[in-house]
Amino acid sequence: MQKTQKLDYKILKDRIDVATNIKKADLVLKNAKYVNVFTELIETGDIAVKDGYIVGIGNYDGKVVIDCKNKIVAPALIDGHMHLESSMVSPKSFRDLAVPHGTCAIIADPHEITNVAGKAGINYILEMTKDLDLYVGVMVPSCVPSTPLDEAGATLKSTDIKQFYKNDRILGLAEMMNAFGVTHGDRECLNKCADALNANKNIDGHAPALVGNYLNAYLSMNISTDHECSNIEEAKEKLKRGQWIEIREGTVCKDLAALIDLFKDPYCDRCMLATDDNHPDTILNEGHIDKIIRKAVKLGADPIKAIKIGSLNAAIHYGLKDYGAIGVGYLANFIILDDLNSFKIDEVYIRGIKVAKDYKAVKAFAKKNNTLSKTKYKRVYNSFNMNKVKSSDFAFKVRGNKLRAIELVPEGVLSKERVFDLIEKQGMPYGVDIDRDIAKIAVIERHKKTGHIGLGFITGFMIKKGAIASSIGHDSHNIIVVGVNDDDMALATNTVKKNNGGLAVVADNKILGDLKLNVAGLMTEKNESYVIDTLDKLKNVSYNVLGVNKIYDPFMTLAFMQLPVIPDLKIIPKGLVSVNDQKIVKAIF
Repeated sequence: MQKTQKLDYKILKDRIDVATNIKKADLVLKNAKYVNVFTELIETGDIAVKDGYIVGIGNYDGKVVIDCKNKIVAPALIDGHMHLESSMVSPKSFRDLAVPHGTCAIIADPHEITNVAGKAGINYILEMTKDLDLYVGVMVPSCVPSTPLDEAGATLKSTDIKQFYKNDRILGLAEMMNAFGVTHGDRECLNKCADALNANKNIDGHAPALVGNYLNAYLSMNISTDHECSNIEEAKEKLKRGQWIEIREGTVCKDLAALIDLFKDPYCDRCMLATDDNHPDTILNEGHIDKIIRKAVKLGADPIKAIKIGSLNAAIHYGLKDYGAIGVGYLANFIILDDLNSFKIDEVYIRGIKVAKDYKAVKAFAKKNNTLSKTKYKRVYNSFNMNKVKSSDFAFKVRGNKLRAIELVPEGVLSKERVFDLIEKQGMPYGVDIDRDIAKIAVIERHKKTGHIGLGFITGFMIKKGAIASSIGHDSHNIIVVGVNDDDMALATNTVKKNNGGLAVVADNKILGDLKLNVAGLMTEKNESYVIDTLDKLKNVSYNVLGVNKIYDPFMTLAFMQLPVIPDLKIIPKGLVSVNDQKIVKAIF
């Protein structure tokens, strides 16, 4: 459960009696070799657990005894920054995916569902996570919408956010994505920072490639973390100025290899691990925070330092005082490993209770009601307000000699601007050129029935036929569609609308597959197995029928193409955005 039990004399006296060997512990890990993240050594001793807490390390006997000979005990892991919505499943289904991989706590930013449903989105996440054994600390979204240019389903002012700081599980202000607004003195951005600091809360950062005096201005707001560093020079510069660096490795964003030097002294004491955005199949097949630790060790990191970065450091930064360590007085959240180097997890315990074995939940979370009141959360469950689109909506009305395309950059969310000579191809929409890997991309506003459709081009995706559409488009989550045929783009878009959200793959005017996401167009109440199986089929069709470049996750990659705070070129319902100067630019000129 999220809340710890209310302490009294008897509970504390029982702990003392176990610690002093007067009474038996509830659980003892006998002959344990454990990772001490305080000394960065492997220590030995029996670990005694009472009422979900570690109360002694030494020589103990217990009502239940586990012989840990030839095993390693390590603290359970913490994800320092992530979005539950990216898993596309309910928080309770996410728990069943992440906990078997050793995760006992996450720091969640619900800005995806909040951009769709406003304050109702935050309350939905708080209510859906309140009774989980997986601790969910929540950062209140700072940028809804991400910039004034964008068109989200809601707008959160500083007065809307301030009220949430009374909740104990609201740990601070989530990633301040509008770095441009902060560094140029936007009143709302500064009011949000002031309210968080006055409430003694953390402020998370999001400022890719910000340097010099503008970085100083940004950090002067006491913005304490950054998870957008994709190169070691940027990370060290931000560390030098006092920020914590969250080393990110998710389904698309893979910064670990570039930042592997941060696992060394002195940097490792100011770093955390984060997934940011993970599809459910990534967690099932590759892992969660444990995946990052395994990869870091393969790249040469000290496994004990990697574990510390993946556990204690996040607990320290976010004030989870009894998380993140094998230590007396700490929660009995631990994992039992075969060895440090392979980081193969045998068992997972939360509060002294075995919750997973061999990467499977011993028992799926008991209170698995994935639905809430449809009336209370109307904005969550009824989030589409748009007309059907027509093929002609995707046709360019202007003519020119050049076209401007979004160029994908592998293993991240950065993109570049690339200019092509415009050559008309017979049988293709104006500007589309399969031979030169130029496809059409569009974003359709779906919250307020504005009818806005932003049109542009994309290169690197390598789609050769059909279209792919999704209602997952960070951060405003309008429908994004990419294709080489206007009829297929319209059908894919209308399929997502009809399904009240989700993904659709179309070719030759036929629906080849879809995934319905009825919760804000981002998640489903169906279980994780359904989502993983359906997503796998959609990806296979995208790669093998439509010809999408296999180095990219087609849906996660598209999701970031309408995020106008990540350089260099993105697309929103108003058109192509030059991110660095926050201006709309022409796709054809």
